[in-house]
Amino acid sequence: MTVAAIVVAGGRGERFGGQKQFAKLGGRTLAAHSVEQARSVADFVVVVVPEDYRGDGEGADLVVTGGATRSDSVRAGLAVCDDAQFIVVQDAARPLASAPLFEAVLAAVRAGAAAAIPGVAVSDTIKQVAGGVVVSTPPRDQLVAVQTPQAFAAAVLRRAHASAGVATDDAGLVEALGESVVVVAGERTNIKVTNPEDLDGLTMSGA
Repeated sequence: MTVAAIVVAGGRGERFGGQKQFAKLGGRTLAAHSVEQARSVADFVVVVVPEDYRGDGEGADLVVTGGATRSDSVRAGLAVCDDAQFIVVQDAARPLASAPLFEAVLAAVRAGAAAAIPGVAVSDTIKQVAGGVVVSTPPRDQLVAVQTPQAFAAAVLRRAHASAGVATDDAGLVEALGESVVVVAGERTNIKVTNPEDLDGLTMSGA
């Protein structure tokens, strides 16, 4: 059964101060690391890049230009994955996601789940706030911090994106369909690079 991976590298990196997905870690871009890890499960890897991209493809099989939002960029990748039965979506800014994590989310979908995502238990107390005032305190044992890679039955992901909706992750669009999303154990080392100091920390750790 064909597996395609979409590595999302189309962001502007406003908080980072530049396109973080093309910052270097161990001599290679974050996007290149993510492409390599995605290839551990995928037969075909597409990387979605900004309009001004001038790179060498980051090791992907195909490079496509993304859109104004993350969801638009995923749809651009999805458009070239016609033959895939399963699709894995990975953020380029998570270069340390392990091959076993890719395998875990994909295995859950192969077993029948519509979608599978990695989640890590929340250690801090989380407050819901509106207008600077606490509205509620959700039970911490019911919360997880969600990561990528996320895996999907391709037909479900295409249906989720058919309405051209916008969400911070693809699982959110699948949830909106009423489909169940399975959570597998995430990795605390699977850090998302958001600020320059995040990258410094990865470099200092010897990653």
